[in-house]
Amino acid sequence: MNILGWEINRVIVSYGWSAIWQTLGQAGISALIAIVIGLPLGLLAYVVSPTGLRPLKWAHGILSLIVSLGRAIPFIALLILLLPVTRAVMGTTLGWYAEILPLSIGAIPFYARLVENALFAVSPGKVEAALMVGASKTRVAIDVLVRESLPALVAAATVTVTTLTGYSMITGTVGGEGLGALLYNYGYSRYMLDVMLFVVIAAVAIVQLFQVIGDGLVRLLDHTR
Repeated sequence: MNILGWEINRVIVSYGWSAIWQTLGQAGISALIAIVIGLPLGLLAYVVSPTGLRPLKWAHGILSLIVSLGRAIPFIALLILLLPVTRAVMGTTLGWYAEILPLSIGAIPFYARLVENALFAVSPGKVEAALMVGASKTRVAIDVLVRESLPALVAAATVTVTTLTGYSMITGTVGGEGLGALLYNYGYSRYMLDVMLFVVIAAVAIVQLFQVIGDGLVRLLDHTR
């Protein structure tokens, strides 16, 4: 394929767009799962913390340990360790959809910690005021803590999905698809420099897309609070 006098590699023409969509699918779906599970996990960690609404030292210790261990394991190691689980749950370890499981498991503790930190940033005065007027602790957790920290939670989600975009590139080395597989199979193994350049540009564009959307939502929420 020739564009403006430049000959485009057949690999890019044949697999470029599908690799981009696969990477978007991996990062987007994994981030959604991480948010759905990580948000209540982070909220629970805050609630049972020493300064939370219902302090439980032992529960906070267990949750903190789980989150810390999940964040400490390098993703490539987690990816390999979870291969039997991925095969059992997804039916295969090959394909972009199969890698959603390890990506989600890796991102859940990451997002949960960001949620907990965002909740700690909420002014204690607002929490105390809500409790003084008779609001239940559950209502305070949802209507005060989550609502007040919503811009920070969206910013945390943006960080998570952009991080997952980078993680998804790693899955291409163990049978995944997307830009990572394109980079490994053609850019690295066959040393196609134009494919390498295409993957880098596409990955940067995807990260910027997520970042722009996330920043826009944060500004919108800041203005509507």
